[in-house]
Amino acid sequence: MISAARPHGPDSAAAAVDAHYGRPDLLDAILQGLRASGCDPDAPAIEDLAPVDHFHTRGRDATLALGRLAKIASGHDVLDVGGGLGGAARLLARMFDARVTVLDLTEAFCQVGAELTRRTGLAERVTFRQGTALDLPFPDERFDVAWTQHSSMNVDDKERLYAEIHRVLRAGGRLAIHEVTAGPAGGPLHLPVPWAAEAGLSFLRQPEAIQRLLADLGFEPETWIDTTAVSIDAFRERVAAARAASELPPLGLHLILGPGVGRMLENVLLNLEENRIVLVKAVLARPGGRLTR
Repeated sequence: MISAARPHGPDSAAAAVDAHYGRPDLLDAILQGLRASGCDPDAPAIEDLAPVDHFHTRGRDATLALGRLAKIASGHDVLDVGGGLGGAARLLARMFDARVTVLDLTEAFCQVGAELTRRTGLAERVTFRQGTALDLPFPDERFDVAWTQHSSMNVDDKERLYAEIHRVLRAGGRLAIHEVTAGPAGGPLHLPVPWAAEAGLSFLRQPEAIQRLLADLGFEPETWIDTTAVSIDAFRERVAAARAASELPPLGLHLILGPGVGRMLENVLLNLEENRIVLVKAVLARPGGRLTR
């Protein structure tokens, strides 16, 4: 996840985000879950990790679809902003032959993600960097593609977030987003949700506001798709399966968010159905050049 901005300053914001997502024994919990699932914890396949490391709606399928939409190709340098444990990054490296740098505020995610990447044999193509997206620790025009999946919800200062992303993109580079935004119904969210246990951690804007912001920064839209309907279907299936299960699976988001994850997913579905949130995926370009790889 990436840095929020709250009235008490960046240090307390970072601490709040880290407290929400950080778990000191996360690696051990995932390795135990792999063993219980019949997978090799020393050399797991990226598919084995998917229940816990794709922390976004529709998981692996959504990542593959966005990767194709963004035209990620062999040799592209991708920055995954708020990339968590690196599930999307490892999939982009394996399926599109990209080089991916994961930037995340939560130190535990970076440490565990790097170890999981080593065990999957992808350490030469996927690296991790702990830090804030509001001050990206990279030079100008460093990346071909910037990528965010369900990570901007914890960020209040979206102007600075997207300005920093624009800065590190090469001319002709693309921004690929798959994000939760504010819905037309307005009003407070049903809480908790996976990205926030309380309202002070959630910062949503309506899609039209995000589009205007990105246009003001110089991004040119290639595609913008409302994925709310398909997301509602996916969450209905997920919630129904969770309710029918007699126990939690060996691997899942409960290893990160705790046993209350079921209620969080139910609240996401309720927020979607009541138009309190909208899900979008989009690809936008930084004009001025053309990617050749």
